[in-house]
Amino acid sequence: MAVKGPGEGTRGLHGRSIRWWLCLLALVLAPAARAVLTIEITGGVEGALPIAVVPFGWQGRGPVPAPVGRIVADDLRRSGRFKPLPEADLVSRPTRGSQVNFKDWRLLGVDSLVIGRVLAKGGDTYTVQFQLFDVLQGRQLAGYSVPARRAELRHLAHYISDLVYETLTGQRGAFNTRIAYVTVRGQGKQREYALKVADADGHDPKTVVRSRQPLMSPAWSPDASRLAYVSFEHGNAEIYVQDLATGQRRLVAGFAGINGAPAWSPDGSRLALTLSRDGNPEIYLLTLADGTLQRFTHQPAIDTEPVWSPDGHDILFTSDRGGSPQLYRKPLSGGPARRVTFEGSYNTSADYAPDGKQIAFIHRDQAGHYRVAVLDLATGLMRVLSKGSLDESPSFAPNGSMVLFATEENGHGVLAAVSVDGRVSQRLRFQEGDVREPAWSPFMPR
Repeated sequence: MAVKGPGEGTRGLHGRSIRWWLCLLALVLAPAARAVLTIEITGGVEGALPIAVVPFGWQGRGPVPAPVGRIVADDLRRSGRFKPLPEADLVSRPTRGSQVNFKDWRLLGVDSLVIGRVLAKGGDTYTVQFQLFDVLQGRQLAGYSVPARRAELRHLAHYISDLVYETLTGQRGAFNTRIAYVTVRGQGKQREYALKVADADGHDPKTVVRSRQPLMSPAWSPDASRLAYVSFEHGNAEIYVQDLATGQRRLVAGFAGINGAPAWSPDGSRLALTLSRDGNPEIYLLTLADGTLQRFTHQPAIDTEPVWSPDGHDILFTSDRGGSPQLYRKPLSGGPARRVTFEGSYNTSADYAPDGKQIAFIHRDQAGHYRVAVLDLATGLMRVLSKGSLDESPSFAPNGSMVLFATEENGHGVLAAVSVDGRVSQRLRFQEGDVREPAWSPFMPR
């Protein structure tokens, strides 16, 4: 696939990797769920960057196959870093650079401008062209022309959002990622659990597995192609690894007692697990290729919820060895575990930031509220980010900008996200059922 940049100042992309990415995202895991996940922005950043995203032009018969421009505008708005101009306030609707009058856009106070068009190429194929302009300087910052099939257009729109975000902020965008979560519907014997995967904006939910028994602790492989999770479908906790493209799965831990809290090593070759096969909950390391099991902790206390550091040098976990649940870090090369959290009597469920400099976790405050907090590992400074009373399961975005977590609203489980500075917050709601156990995917390979 050839990827070309329209106009002056364009940059090339790796067409082969984009095609691989689009094909993977377009694969059907299972019939789509009827429940729709919607996102409500509950707090934004003052002084967000003003940007105009013009609805993309359409050159073809019939209705436009996907509202690419609107998806890009929604993505940027959700980040809290940008304030897209309302469509009704657009001074004009150019679809190519030669039609742009920068003076008009400057009068509206817009710093950046995104334009583009979708061209029908016959059958189910299209070409999407877009350009990003610096309005103040009157120059193009980026521009691409990318072929895609109809089913790939929404994902391509997220990819455009990522490019705009990275060009203007210097930080890689996370719109073209996915989230995994567990839904619970029904009551009693009619209760049904489902592990689902959706785009980061909640669209295109797919069911990975359904069960009448609990499903929990989904964890993404580093290449975002597999999920490890805990299932009680056979009456006891078991850990499975499932390939998202093929649907094939295999049992990797079904020992007597607890099998829980799977976490992938950065190279994807091992899982850290919580097992009680020797009588006490401890952390073990499982090599997936040959099933080799290595015990990592040796304590009479409960050790659980392991997570690997991004550099693979140590494992962070929850333990009550000091008398209350706290976070500890232990090097894989050997040596004692050292306590990481000291503020408060309850700190659990940690996740590393992608750069390894911060951790997100659940902190119980003096009022008894369970909230998402972030700890700077270098300074030891802790910041509480969320405002709920029963928040759980924090998961960093792959660019480290936000933390996804589960919370309660009007007695129902919902998902929420908050920026690491606490200034941008979102609610992610299903039309029906409770939603729990969120996990934000890593970046897809470029």
